[in-house]
Amino acid sequence: MPEVRAGTREILGLAWPALIVLAATPLYLLWDTAVVGRLGAVDLAALAAGATVLAQVTTQLTFLSYGTTARSARRFGAGDRTGAVYEGIQATWVALGVGVVLAVVVGVAAPWICRVLTGDAAVAADATRWLRVVSVAVVPALVTMAGNGWLRGTADTRRPLYFTLVGVVPMAVIVPVAVARVGLVGSAYATVTGETLTALCFLGALVVNWRRHGDGRPVRPQWSVIGPQLVLGRDLIVRSLSFQVAFVSAAAVAGRIGPAALAAHQVMLQLWNFLSLVLDSVAVAAQALVGAALGSGSARAARSVGATVLRFSTVAGVVLAALLAAGHTVVPALFTTDADVLATMAVPWWLLVVLALVGGVVFALDGVLLGASDVAFLRNATVVSVVVGFIPLVWLSLAFDWGLTGVWCGLLAFLCLRLAAVLARYRSGRWARVGTGTGHPGPDHAPDPATDAGTDPATHPATDAASDPGPAPDGRGRP
Repeated sequence: MPEVRAGTREILGLAWPALIVLAATPLYLLWDTAVVGRLGAVDLAALAAGATVLAQVTTQLTFLSYGTTARSARRFGAGDRTGAVYEGIQATWVALGVGVVLAVVVGVAAPWICRVLTGDAAVAADATRWLRVVSVAVVPALVTMAGNGWLRGTADTRRPLYFTLVGVVPMAVIVPVAVARVGLVGSAYATVTGETLTALCFLGALVVNWRRHGDGRPVRPQWSVIGPQLVLGRDLIVRSLSFQVAFVSAAAVAGRIGPAALAAHQVMLQLWNFLSLVLDSVAVAAQALVGAALGSGSARAARSVGATVLRFSTVAGVVLAALLAAGHTVVPALFTTDADVLATMAVPWWLLVVLALVGGVVFALDGVLLGASDVAFLRNATVVSVVVGFIPLVWLSLAFDWGLTGVWCGLLAFLCLRLAAVLARYRSGRWARVGTGTGHPGPDHAPDPATDAGTDPATHPATDAASDPGPAPDGRGRP
């Protein structure tokens, strides 16, 4: 079995396709918003309400991607491509089951949900029609998450890129035509079409890979695999909810401070989301490479991968922070010409610069720990960081009139507490648990480097040729 490598070429090979995949949906949503915006304020408000619901539903289920990546990567690193693909099959069953339930719930509850989100009857009615159609897209969207997960786990981020483009490009072409013909609901039809095309590509890849590497075991749902996947999912959902609490609270406080503060917060938040996409693509590489190293039986290789990814992401954070600092007078003006908004943004902007620096480290270590399936620790660290660091500061900023600077100090405290937690965990080595059993963390101990060499793939090559591990998880993936 080839040794897991994590140089610049390998990291970039995994990261750049992942970045495009991560950015594709936000970019499409911008285009969709621009198209619908031409219909008028009511339609745009209805789209905003409906899209908020859809985003909340899908955001909480990212475990289908991240959890599956970690589990598949361990199998792949152990030379068990069959097991890696089987993780994808079972994750896809979860996606289909959960997706159908959520689609029905969202479709039935759409009128009530939309009335809660907006007091305007016309907006609520339009949002309900849009949401009922687009609820069908929940199923393929979750299948796509699972597909991204198992393919990333086999060190293949290029096919997910191609599959994403198969859906996004037609969506972008269809939406202006559909909206022009049938109004706002045309946007929903375009979304369903694109999500379905992408999901079909992932399902096709799953079928082809199982025919090529399957070992005859049943493809029906298996609780022995799905159960551990759901354990990871539980922890990742709690973690995601903690993020939502943080950012919704920030927006609520900014809105109470005043219109200029809310507008400035929105600009800075979108920039932070963009920076997060860039850094998260490196975290995706870390997940695949660390999972493969631990699956191969080498904690030493996993630690080496972690150190390399950490250096790479830290440099990326420094570069992004430098660009923000250099553009502190130019970049904000690209988003608004309002003098009050620009003035409100002036001091918090430098907190955004610091966030980029800290984020370079945090995102890398998040990726390392996610790749090691150390999600229970990440869950706890995130919840504590929100409760102890963010919530007190952000609401104190409202009480004591600290303005938007106080809000972003809260976000910085949140990220710094996460930094302290993940850095301590990383340095302890307790996350580096080898083997393919990733359902529930076993005893917290990292193998001794002195004894780990006996299981290093470089000194103990695989003897089971039938497992066909394919290429090394080096970012190139499989043809």
